[in-house]
Amino acid sequence: MPAQPHDNAPVDLTLAARPDVRHDWSLEEIEALFALPFNDLLFRAQQVHRAHFDPNAVQVSTLLSIKTGACPEDCKYCPQSGHYNTGLDKEKLLEIEKVVEQAKAAKQAGASRFCMGAAWRSPREKDLQVVMEMVSQVKALGLETCMTLGMVDVDQAKRLSEAGLDYYNHNLDTSPDYYGEIITTRSYADRLDTLANVREAGMKVCSGGILGMGEAPRDRAALLQQLVRLEPHPESVPINMLVKVPGTPLEDVEDMDPLDFIRAIAVARILMPKSHVRLSAGREQMDESTQAMAFLAGANSIFYGDTLLTTGNPQVERDRALFDKLGLHPEHVENRQHETCADDEKTETALQAAIRERRNDAMFYDASGA
Repeated sequence: MPAQPHDNAPVDLTLAARPDVRHDWSLEEIEALFALPFNDLLFRAQQVHRAHFDPNAVQVSTLLSIKTGACPEDCKYCPQSGHYNTGLDKEKLLEIEKVVEQAKAAKQAGASRFCMGAAWRSPREKDLQVVMEMVSQVKALGLETCMTLGMVDVDQAKRLSEAGLDYYNHNLDTSPDYYGEIITTRSYADRLDTLANVREAGMKVCSGGILGMGEAPRDRAALLQQLVRLEPHPESVPINMLVKVPGTPLEDVEDMDPLDFIRAIAVARILMPKSHVRLSAGREQMDESTQAMAFLAGANSIFYGDTLLTTGNPQVERDRALFDKLGLHPEHVENRQHETCADDEKTETALQAAIRERRNDAMFYDASGA
């Protein structure tokens, strides 16, 4: 049970006493946020959220695995690790044409960002050239681009940036102290070095962690402290709830209390007020009430699944229904300095025309109306 404020004194919810963005949060300060009464914590998170974002807008991304399985890392949560027998079929790097097809479908379904992930320790030269072309072609569709390819050095990061990559995802996973319980084949410093290389290359950072892996509450606070210390804060902060996969060492770990997960979302929002906080892996196991509380706590980004979005996809339909119930809508895509689409207004006009033409098609899902 969360600790109570000393002497039952009223909690000071004034936000003006501190700067909007800080990088010097102490572990004790972060733990104090976690210990706030639940209603006070969510109220404060909502104040911060509304100061920086449309409270009813949610950034929508699509995640595609462009190379699946046989990863040499030993992350205990991951079904793609070659160290565990999870029944996952190994797949080679997807052809560029297939990736572009799925990116087009994702955009039509309402996604504004297309994320591509490969199960590598680090990309090889021949593979890097292919993924750079993927980035270029997906970018030409008018989508934001994001990739997670494992560790990258400065040169690799700069080449990805030059190809048009907007975001690079590299999670810290957990606290420095608990990290060794989860992975031994890559150090915490390796992860921080990759994030530094991404920043040096001029890309935006997507970095967060996974909760519910058996860590202590203090580890959750310490993970967020590491993210807060990054300057600037990550533009996107995915907060994942562990998905327990049979065959992985964490398949029998105790379930995390959903309210503790919501607390972590709220604290992340307060600590990183200008970042998109993504309700990420594990969402498919959450009921609507838990997801609604996560949005109230400051989550404002989601994935529309991890495979090609097709018409009638049950998860997409559920998301649309939930958006309708909560009065949420997809976040508008702002123009980016690396945008290769020559005329965004014409692209948007053409897209809306296509939507109108197919609106009466019973099999067409219009995420823009969600």
